[in-house]
Amino acid sequence: MKRLVILILISVCLGTFRLSAQMPSQAALKYSRVIDLVNTFYVDTVNVDKLTEHAIVEMLKELDPHSVYISKEEVKEMNEPLEGSFDGIGVQFNIMEDTILIVNPIPGGPSEKLGIKAGDRIIKIDEDLVAGVGVKNNDVFKRLRGNKGTVVNVSIFRRGEPELLVFAITRDKIPIYSMDAAYMVDKETGYIKLNRFAATTMNEFREASLKLQKQGAKNLILDLCGNGGGYLNASVDLADEFLEEKKIIVFTKGINQPRTDYKATAAGYWGTGRLILLVDEASASASEIVSGAIQDWDRGLIIGRRTFGKGLVQKPYNLPDGSMMRLTVAKYFTPSGRLIQKPYEDGYSDYSKDIINRYNNGELMNEDSIHFPDSLKTATLVSKRVVYGGGGIMPDFFVPLDTTAYTDLYRDIQRKGLLYKYVIGYLDKNRNELEAKYTDFKTFNTTFEVPGYMTDSIISMAEKEKITIKEEEKPKTRTELSLMIKALLARDLWNTSEYFEVINTTRPEYLKAVEVIADKKKYTDKLK
Repeated sequence: MKRLVILILISVCLGTFRLSAQMPSQAALKYSRVIDLVNTFYVDTVNVDKLTEHAIVEMLKELDPHSVYISKEEVKEMNEPLEGSFDGIGVQFNIMEDTILIVNPIPGGPSEKLGIKAGDRIIKIDEDLVAGVGVKNNDVFKRLRGNKGTVVNVSIFRRGEPELLVFAITRDKIPIYSMDAAYMVDKETGYIKLNRFAATTMNEFREASLKLQKQGAKNLILDLCGNGGGYLNASVDLADEFLEEKKIIVFTKGINQPRTDYKATAAGYWGTGRLILLVDEASASASEIVSGAIQDWDRGLIIGRRTFGKGLVQKPYNLPDGSMMRLTVAKYFTPSGRLIQKPYEDGYSDYSKDIINRYNNGELMNEDSIHFPDSLKTATLVSKRVVYGGGGIMPDFFVPLDTTAYTDLYRDIQRKGLLYKYVIGYLDKNRNELEAKYTDFKTFNTTFEVPGYMTDSIISMAEKEKITIKEEEKPKTRTELSLMIKALLARDLWNTSEYFEVINTTRPEYLKAVEVIADKKKYTDKLK
């Protein structure tokens, strides 16, 4: 019965497609008849909307892993990161000890303009107490977000102030950035990290590129690790920044979709110079379009681990009640004709376990564990290097996942939130002193060293929380804590770019990229 309802719903939901004229009518009548019978004769009260949504979800799972149904409640939430903005007061926050702690006011947002500062604690929202009452993240979003132009009153506790400070904040458009970091690695090499491909991505990328090149950047490390994708046109525009005019970036086609070629226009900011892309098993979709184009045209090198392997194109279709369906309408192919979509014939459950299987099979740690059949072999378009399709982009330089990066003690400290709790407390007491002493990040990065008492204090906090502590883990844990303390301080005193500039100094894939891009012979030899 379940499968019958699912098959019937294909016609109801996809009636706009080119099915035969008779099929949708028959299916719609049959589905309507089933609903009428259930409503009239079923033994208990029935929630028809819920049954219908469940049937749609299960039906789409039968098609492929990326065709999905999105309820009307989820549509806005899922679109915000890609659209690049939302209406709100403009703060980054965390809930610490049952209190809303402002991590950073977003630059240019309404909160920053009113003088709200990092470290402030929100005690009341519109006269309602929100501290010490078990407030959750979703509660905060609902209270602080709202339509542009509306006003919310916020009462704030600030260290050193005898009374609560009350701010009347007029909500406004708040940007969601897709760029995490942009800075100079050395005198000739810039670094940019993107977390998604959104509506604002290219403006952010071009602005950062211009600044880097004004500082002398001729080469670029583009970090797409963990970037799950986004808009197709954003990935095409990004690849266009590196490729010569008329070169194919990607092409798409499907049974009901004719082949569409996306071509580069003219060389953008990075038409010349050495180029390295960082990727990993979480780099997907749009990230793979850019990586595939760069690799196929031998324009740059890929460093890291095999990418996710998503080569399906989804198109959104709005449904009458405000919900949405994202339906796979085509597959995309790299310029050499590679389909990088990994197999999904064994069903959704098996597909969802792919990354875990890679880990269990040793693929994330050992390049020799990765096997591609000869049938998926192809060649790059300039140097005729061997590359493979059928399951993500295989990097030119493989960098294994460092499974020994963190001790169990460090992981337990992080899970309990002790590290961040300590850093926030330290900033509360020492922010003014730190800002006066380190007026710029370069001075902080080169001269600030985390004193031993800070890591010892965090380990003492772990002991009080009854976390198991092995003596042999303490030295490495102190090193890990020192790095993160410095990175978190940099983020709170400046921004996420400075955070990554600290963190990157220990990332194996980043260090490999710095090594290769600085060695012209090693770089060019790999492209031959």
